Amino acid sequence: MKPPVLRVARACRDVQVVGGQYVRALGFQVLSEWRDHAGFDGIILGQPQGPYHLEFIHDRKGEPPPVPHEEQLLVFYVDEHDDWSRRCEMMLAAGFTVVRNGNPFWETHGRTFTDAEGGRVVLHRGAWHR
Repeated sequence: MKPPVLRVARACRDVQVVGGQYVRALGFQVLSEWRDHAGFDGIILGQPQGPYHLEFIHDRKGEPPPVPHEEQLLVFYVDEHDDWSRRCEMMLAAGFTVVRNGNPFWETHGRTFTDAEGGRVVLHRGAWHR
């Protein structure tokens, strides 16, 4: 049986700003986007045949979403050290900010960034392992 595609959705204030950061920093493609569909703006990012998507959504009538908790992380495992270094540079160039992570595992094995609205992304050095 083929595994399902995962979509991680997060409310934000400005889908274009946040979505643009992820496109520039991580090389995602815009798979879908909309403005004022039933009061919502949104953007879906990923790779066309990829196993996961990121969705950023804005409720035009709702209250601004709170800043995500510091343990709400998107973690990307990058096998090659040179690729990891380049990706860290791309994160900074796209406007992400390096922040300290309270979890010592992520501090030891990667680097933590925040996007324009406080969403956290960890770039882990090396492959995922058990």
